[in-house]
Amino acid sequence: MKLPPIRLQHWLIFALVTAMFFAWGAWLMRPQPAAQPLPWLAQWQADVLTPLADDRLSLVRLRDALEGELWLQPNLEGARLLYRGELQDSEGNWSLEAEISLDKAEHESLLAAAGLKPTDKEQPLGSQLLLPLASHPIIALTLLAPEPLDAARLAASIGQPRLTLELAEGQAWVYPELGMTAHLKDDQLYFLYAVPRHLLKQR
Repeated sequence: MKLPPIRLQHWLIFALVTAMFFAWGAWLMRPQPAAQPLPWLAQWQADVLTPLADDRLSLVRLRDALEGELWLQPNLEGARLLYRGELQDSEGNWSLEAEISLDKAEHESLLAAAGLKPTDKEQPLGSQLLLPLASHPIIALTLLAPEPLDAARLAASIGQPRLTLELAEGQAWVYPELGMTAHLKDDQLYFLYAVPRHLLKQR
């Protein structure tokens, strides 16, 4: 069976489809814009994260970096003393929560002074305690992103992680030199968690 001749309009359609295919391929292969670093993280690495990793971050030093308030969180094992604040960013504020190291007697004293039982809800403490507790060390710090963030921005800020761990949900990027893990899901950063470097090695 003889096929009908290909007409001019068929050649034009074929040329158009071919051009569209190559244009689409070029668009897919175009260079991606570089991820923008988090503008505040370099300063925080120097002022907060590195001192914490070296186990020399005190409450007063953290307060110098970020204004916040103390919270007492009762629990069956005694209490946790927390420092909380909001880290301002042009794209939304990051929530900070840091745990302050206390011995058993200090835990019990704070609970008694606040009139709290281990089963009570947490409550804020007055600013008058900031001075007597100023030299107490920070033993853990969490920074919660205002919304899921492109993980490439973290890598652009402090480099690629030394280790990547698969979690039940998502991944953990581990930065041992900073005592820090970044928790991700679907390549989106949700929060940062940092402790003194020697504690991270024990986990």
